[in-house]
Formats: sequence, C-alpha cells, structure tokens
Amino acid sequence: MIKYIDELREDELKDKKVLLRTDFDVPFVNGRIQEDFRIKAQKETIDYLIGLGAKVVMVAHISAIDSFEELVPQLRIILGREFGFIKKLEQLGQLEQLGQLILLDNIRQDSREEKNNEGFAQELSEGFDIYVNNAFAVSHRNHASVSAVTKKLPAYGGLLIKKEIAGLSRAIDCPAEGKILVLGGAKISTKMPVIANFFDKAEKILVGGAIANNFFKVLGIDVGSSLVDNNVSVNIKSEKVILPEDILIADKKTNEMEDGASSLKNVKEGYFIADIGPKSVQKFCEIIKGAKMVIWNGPMGYAEIEKFSHATHMIAKAVADSEAESIVGGGDTVALVRELNIMDKFSYVSTGGGAMLEFLTGNKLPGLEVLGYYN
Repeated sequence: MIKYIDELREDELKDKKVLLRTDFDVPFVNGRIQEDFRIKAQKETIDYLIGLGAKVVMVAHISAIDSFEELVPQLRIILGREFGFIKKLEQLGQLEQLGQLILLDNIRQDSREEKNNEGFAQELSEGFDIYVNNAFAVSHRNHASVSAVTKKLPAYGGLLIKKEIAGLSRAIDCPAEGKILVLGGAKISTKMPVIANFFDKAEKILVGGAIANNFFKVLGIDVGSSLVDNNVSVNIKSEKVILPEDILIADKKTNEMEDGASSLKNVKEGYFIADIGPKSVQKFCEIIKGAKMVIWNGPMGYAEIEKFSHATHMIAKAVADSEAESIVGGGDTVALVRELNIMDKFSYVSTGGGAMLEFLTGNKLPGLEVLGYYN
C-alpha cells in the first residue's frame, strides 16, 4: 500500500531532510521555459513540506539543456520561492548552510541515474530522512532517483502522485458505457497497447494523428511518406475503433497542402497525411458531445504547424465544451489546451505523457511499484 506525505504529522516532518523527486523536464527555447505546467504541479507538495518545517532538496532532470543553472531565476518565479542551487552531488553535505529549499542540478548529468545504479542511489540518499516521489511523468522509468533510492530511505508518494493515480484510475475503472478514448500523436508503439487495453473499457476509440497511419496500411491504403511504425501490429476488427473518413495531404518538402480534404486514398510518395479532414472532425465531435467520459492524449495531425492544427483545436474545444468528465494528458496536448486558454475546462489534466500511457495500458510503473502501489 502506497504511503503519501499527507499521512505524516508535523512532528514527523519538522527539521527532517527530505529528498524530493520533482519534475522540471520542460521545453526550453531561446532562454525561456516554454511550458510551466509540470513545474507548477510541483508547488503544492513543495509548499506542504516546507510549511511543516522540512528541509527539502529537489532532484529533477531536464532533456532540453544540460544544466538547470540558467533556469533557476525562472523556476524561482514559477514556484514562488527562493531556493539554493547546487551543481554537484558532493555539495549535499553542506545542506545546513544552503537553506530550507535546494535544487540539485540535472540528475541525468550522471550516467548512473538512468542505469538505476544502487551505489549512486546510496550517494544521493546520504544524510536524508525521507524520500518523496512527486514526479509522476518519470515514474515509468526505472532510474536511480525513482526506484533504487527507495531501498535506502523511507519512501512516500507526493500530493501530485496521489492526484495522478486518482485521476487516471477513474479513466480505467469507470463503466465502458459512454466512455470515449481519443488518441492521436506520433508515438505509435506506446499507444497501440492503450487501444488494446480499452477494447472492453470504452464504448468508442477515436483514432487520429500518425497512429491512424498504421490502421490505414492494414486497410490497404498507401500512406506515402507519412509516419508509420512497421514494428507495431494493429487490430481493426473491433467496431469500437473509429478511424478518420477524410484526410488532408501535404508535400513533405514544402508542407503545401493539396487542394481541400480528400476521402481516404493512396498517398503519393513524397506526400504525407497532415491532418484529419472536416467530415472526420464533425463525426468525432458529435461522438464526444454525447459522451459521459472522454480520455484524450495526442493531436489529430501536425498541430505544431498552424495550418494543420484545425482538427486538433476543434477536438480540444469539443472536449472542453462537453458535459462529459474529461481527462487529458501528453506534452503536446497540454501545450495546446494552454495555448487555447481552456485548461480549467477539463476535469483532470495529467502531467504524464509516456507515464500516463503506461498507466492506461495497465502496466506497472516502476516508480509506483517501489512505493507499494500495486501491493
């Protein structure tokens, strides 16, 4: 059984040294953080621990750049707190002089992190009283700061982990009647298992984005230069799977679209499927309108390019405007709903991308397993 930090009394946290696995893996362009949703999601747990007198060291990774150093001023503003910053693990021995809240530099600078090295976990945990995992989005990774460290310290789930488990469990456990799964995006291998798991857990599964290309190929449609994962098999026998009826096709070199949308047809080499068409959008939106629950992950096309974003925008607004309970997640999806300023219209927005999909697949997430969630 997983234990959460809100089960701890003040006397169990006051002056305790807490190693907190946070999630600051955000896009970073031209010196600016592009999306701060994951960072803000850490604030509740940080405030809770500091409010009860704990001394907290935040451990995180970032993929876009090597070091957090130039992000520190922005992170302080987003979190609404001053904090110390240390670049080396050895500096953890100076905690008493560094203040109540500290950020350790990008944990993946050490190759032992991704190897789940127990020696590294031992070095990381030295001098701490408690470990807290509040990084749901990395909990599908068997890394030292997620898994091995739990063997060294009493381990707890943070408040975000608690919310994620509750929100995503509803997506799985609610009755299939009226439940609609909407999947798009490009990570085909991670989404096909979700589709398989929801055959008997959803009323309909709406498929768009690059993952639809695998289905088209099974139907005998040549998808040209569209993204396809030839290592992934698909099942189109289920009547629950709803594919696009029409598509937008564009030139791979210029991104220039063919005139108008077309019914499903063979795509010439050098061209690709850029978005689903208006008939498909209308059909998908009508299905969403009548739903009781909608779970959505991934854009319907190349939504990062404005002229290919129409379908995804329409789906986003349909989910936001529906009376259904709505659960959404994935980096591209979250960025889009933030851009449309409709974040508050969804019942639950997950910080997880791959972790959300792994959870919805029904697989055990290593970071949750070591906390005792599956016991």
